[in-house]
Amino acid sequence: MRKVLGLAGMALLIANLALADQKQHHSDVFTQGPPDESQLARQVRHNLLMLPYYSIFDDLYFQLNGGVVTLEGACPPDPPWDIKSDAEGAVKRIPGVTQVINNIKVLPLSNMDWQIRRAEERAIYGDQEIGTKYGYQAIPSIHIIVDNGHVTLDGVVDDQFDDTLVRTRANAVPNVFSVTDNLVILNRKKKPEKPE
Repeated sequence: MRKVLGLAGMALLIANLALADQKQHHSDVFTQGPPDESQLARQVRHNLLMLPYYSIFDDLYFQLNGGVVTLEGACPPDPPWDIKSDAEGAVKRIPGVTQVINNIKVLPLSNMDWQIRRAEERAIYGDQEIGTKYGYQAIPSIHIIVDNGHVTLDGVVDDQFDDTLVRTRANAVPNVFSVTDNLVILNRKKKPEKPE
């Protein structure tokens, strides 16, 4: 039994490392792009942000290679809305896009996952410190992805304190198997240099 759990844990670790490497070379939809970002990339980001049912339970990001847009991320099955198809349709209409590769994962339909999503939302955004700072935006910057009881926090926070607070709140929710923190910290404090 230990070997099976060890292999499963190793597979999860490898998958997380691959995702982390992949996400270094992409553009999150809900964050501002670099100053030299192309007009096409800005338009892709804008169209995805304008999806009417895009929420904190969705994680959309994209890669741009010439006119080819690769959509990545995950979204829960939320009938009658289909974020995966809506995202592809919104990007296909952009002038200059020649092809859309849609790799958005549709998460499993699970009542338990929906309970966890709602509990995580209450735990994170219900916290006065976090809710006031991040919750009153059209699209809050902390996204909660739940896949078979495993939670991934994705998005952007201002500092290490907020990252720790969000992670602590997320870990306090019952029935969660694991919490992966992929939050990007905007204001990392650099260690002061030693005087010579």
